[in-house]
Amino acid sequence: MRILVVEDEPGIANFLKQGLEEESYAVDVMSDGVKGLEHALSGEYDLLLLDWMLPGLSGIELCREFRKQYKTTPVIMLTAKDTVQETVFGLQSGANDYIKKPFHFEELLERIRVQLRPATGEHQTFNLGPVTLDAVAHQVFKDGSEIQLTQKEFALLEHLLRNKGRVCRRTQIIESVWDIHFDYNTGVIDVYINALRKKLNFSKDENYIQTVRGAGYIAREL
Repeated sequence: MRILVVEDEPGIANFLKQGLEEESYAVDVMSDGVKGLEHALSGEYDLLLLDWMLPGLSGIELCREFRKQYKTTPVIMLTAKDTVQETVFGLQSGANDYIKKPFHFEELLERIRVQLRPATGEHQTFNLGPVTLDAVAHQVFKDGSEIQLTQKEFALLEHLLRNKGRVCRRTQIIESVWDIHFDYNTGVIDVYINALRKKLNFSKDENYIQTVRGAGYIAREL
C-alpha cells in the first residue's frame, strides 16, 4: 500500500514516514500543497495524509482539487484545528477522516487501517499454493504454520499476491514497496525475492514465484 504524506513540519513528516514504513507502507512525503497535489493526481496512492495548513496550497484546497478526479481514494486530514465547524468544513471538502495534532501514532494507524479496509469489513486474505497471507492481521502461513517475515518481505509478498497471475515489473515493485527516492538500479529486489523463497521454503517443484527475464516477477499457481 502506498501513502502520500503532505506535511510541512519536518519533524512530523519524518515521524510519519518512519512509523508508516515500519508498518510496511510505501511512503512519499511532500512539504507544500502544490507539489502535494501534483503527486496526488498521479493516481499512484492508496491514501493521502494532508496537513491543513500548507504553503502554496492548503490541505483543504488540495483535497477539493484531488476529489474532482479521485472520488474514492481515502483522505485523512491532520490539523490543530478542532472546532466542530472546522471539522465539518474539512469533511465537507472531501476528507474521509480528521485527526487533531498532537496525536498518538497508534490511533492514526488504526484510522488508516479502517480507511483501507474493504467495504465488506472482511479480512483480506490471499493464497498462493500452500501459502496464505492475511493483510489485515499481517500474518503469513504455509501449510498452517506461521512464517515470520520482515516488514519489507511481507510488503513484497503482499504486492505479488495482490497481482497474482500478472507480471510485476521491477519499477512497479519499487514504487509499491519502497518510495520514489529509491534507486531503481539496485539489486535489492532480487535479494528480497531470494529471501522470500527461502523463508517460504518452496521445493524445486514449487516454483510459485517466478522470474520473468527482462521484466520482473510473477506469482502464479502451478
